[in-house]
Amino acid sequence: MENTNRLPYGLHVMVWSALLVLTGLTVTAAGLHLGRAGILAAIIIATVKATLVLLYFMRLRYEPPVFRIMLGLAVGIILIILLLTFSDVAFRA
Repeated sequence: MENTNRLPYGLHVMVWSALLVLTGLTVTAAGLHLGRAGILAAIIIATVKATLVLLYFMRLRYEPPVFRIMLGLAVGIILIILLLTFSDVAFRA
């Protein structure tokens, strides 16, 4: 059976507004030439934006916990692969 519950438009507008503000922060951080701190800021902002999209536009917040666990497992595996890749590149002779 299909779930036809709709979220209020106000919530979508608030999340969309937050995404616009975060995009502006990303552009501002890139324009400040912060070096490595700019990269860290961009990654943190992108993580927050992706979380908002996953939770509200993809409705993950309202799904059973098993979907959140599966997503967390997939993200964890990707993070491990990235960590191993970056460590390999960093310690090459």
